[in-house]
Amino acid sequence: MKFDMTSRAQLGTAAAALALAAGALGYGLATWRHEDPPAATAQGGRKILYWYDPMVPSQHFDKPGKSPFMDMELVPKYADEAASGETGVAIDPARTQSLGLRIAEARTGTLGSSLTATGTIEFNERDVAIVQARTGGFVQRVYARAPGDVIGAGAPLADILVPEWAGAQAEYLAVRRIGDAGLAHAARQRLLLLGMPAGTVAAVERSGRPHNVVTISAPTGGTIKTLGVRAGMTVASGQTLAEVNGLGTVWLNAAVPEAMAGRLRPGQSATATLAAYPGERFMGRIAAILPSVAAESRTLTVRIELPNRAGRLRPGMFASVDLGRAARSALLVPSEAIIRTGKRALVMLALPQGRYRPAEVQTGAEAGGQTEILAGLAEGEKIVASGQFLIDSEANLSGIEARPISGPAATPRAEAPSTGAYRTNGRIESISGDRITLSHAAVPALKWPAMTMTFKLGSPALARGFKKGDRVVFGFDQAAEGPVVRTLSREAAR
Repeated sequence: MKFDMTSRAQLGTAAAALALAAGALGYGLATWRHEDPPAATAQGGRKILYWYDPMVPSQHFDKPGKSPFMDMELVPKYADEAASGETGVAIDPARTQSLGLRIAEARTGTLGSSLTATGTIEFNERDVAIVQARTGGFVQRVYARAPGDVIGAGAPLADILVPEWAGAQAEYLAVRRIGDAGLAHAARQRLLLLGMPAGTVAAVERSGRPHNVVTISAPTGGTIKTLGVRAGMTVASGQTLAEVNGLGTVWLNAAVPEAMAGRLRPGQSATATLAAYPGERFMGRIAAILPSVAAESRTLTVRIELPNRAGRLRPGMFASVDLGRAARSALLVPSEAIIRTGKRALVMLALPQGRYRPAEVQTGAEAGGQTEILAGLAEGEKIVASGQFLIDSEANLSGIEARPISGPAATPRAEAPSTGAYRTNGRIESISGDRITLSHAAVPALKWPAMTMTFKLGSPALARGFKKGDRVVFGFDQAAEGPVVRTLSREAAR
């Protein structure tokens, strides 16, 4: 019994010691884990905040490895990148190829035409002749005419018997035989007032007998649109007998998207092609831009007047038309480089040392995969043409603001002199030394209305060969000493 009590006491002492040791071990483990650093450290001592997939930059990971979204390694985000005072997103140059980044340069080039539309040939409704009966009578004879027939000017349509004319003509002939010139003149005027053509009166004077049958003829050549005269019918004075539409010119009514309306104006040249005449081009001009827009298709109708030699262009034919203006010089970037947010347009600037920053731009016309830059870029600045959406996402997450249009542009390369951040056209009012006075169009980027003002010439040689009254296109910058003209060229003839 004494042995048992002693054994139990020894066992209790051993259990207590074991529990104490276990507690000390647990406390040590807890202390070791608590003192673990919160972020990893890369080679070189740079602190890593997290890893991320460049394709999905909003998702962060606490360790390196393969991306769950793409078959690529996660990229580290360093603490010094977030705290750096440099503007822009930094990307390791070794990773630009894997991200598919392609760099382009803003350069001055030729902007051609790309505005095409389709439409149908219609009658020229301004070239319509209405044939009416000048006096009442009976249709004695009709000629073989029908709606749709093409006739020439002076083609007869119908013979009308006018009984009222017989008595007036007999009276006129009797007065002429008397020899009273005054009475004869009054009687002749009466015939004309009765609606008798001058040719019929002359025939009465030549023959000496009444002519009470008049032939109604087409006053102009074209196609008969309506014909309302038949043999034996009675016609009243002023009744419409026929409607003739000329074919010397026709209309091409083309449907143009409303977004293109600002690029068109009446009088602008246009070129049409038709499937009926492959290889031929028909030149014309915009006669009118109709005021209403089709609600279903959001298109407006542009009316183009085309000459119709030999009547080859027939109403109802389908045609394609090129409405573009002549090619002109402009600052261009690839259209794929433009990021359109709905409120503004951005490009991603490629800065030195592998950094990138968004910049707001004002865009103009687009053609051939190139977009005109009206403001926000200078010639020679490098931008990202492919893969820019990935960098833009990272810039948004990092809180990097886009360079505003009015902000300073990067210094252009020496071999690519600046064309100015802003471009417009105007008329030279005077040139004096290094100053030029221009009456220019509005500059929306600066909220300038059309006005006359004096600019400083970046180089007096720019104005060499120009004189007062010349129409020009010019680019300028907003410098500390005021607006400075950087480029000056003659405006293309329209």
